[in-house]
Amino acid sequence: MQQDIQSDGVELQERDQKPPKKAKNEVVEWLKAIVIALILVALIRWLLFKPFIVDGPSMKPNFHTGERLIVNEILYDIRKPQRGEVIVFHVPSEGKDFIKRVIAIAGDTVKVEGDTVTVNGKPVNETYIQGAIEESHKEGKLYNDKDFPNTAFPDGKVPEGHVFVMGDNRSDSTDSRMIGYVPLSDIVGRADLIFWPIKDIQLIKH
Repeated sequence: MQQDIQSDGVELQERDQKPPKKAKNEVVEWLKAIVIALILVALIRWLLFKPFIVDGPSMKPNFHTGERLIVNEILYDIRKPQRGEVIVFHVPSEGKDFIKRVIAIAGDTVKVEGDTVTVNGKPVNETYIQGAIEESHKEGKLYNDKDFPNTAFPDGKVPEGHVFVMGDNRSDSTDSRMIGYVPLSDIVGRADLIFWPIKDIQLIKH
């Protein structure tokens, strides 16, 4: 009888020790999963998406200094930029990246005359700055004071492998009217999301 009791006691003790071991294994598995998830997030962020900070007034009224964006770096490996898309690109002569809007693509003929922008002879419907244009007109002035083609860039046809870009803040933007057409090889990616400040979080409309 005593042996049976002692045997039962050993069995009870063994059963009591099993749950902690199981719990420890679960903790290890959770830690592994978290580490893997963090690695994947880091890879996705740095290989496919890149953070970008807006610096300067050239994209007002749609983007402002200090806003932080997510730039999709993989999209233009799949297809070429399209008209109306907001892109980030390298400007070697300036030693930094710019953010502008694609107005015309390879093969297009673009003309900027005052507040009228035409591509292949058709006026571009620029809803994204229409309000700003109307406000300027109410004050008796043009929203844009830099035309294209001009003396620096007399050819209005976008060459192959390039795009023509402009800032939304037409009178306060250094863009293709001053630096010329942007090579596709200099494009970092498409700006897809404003993630900071929190009150401005939104998907970017193209």
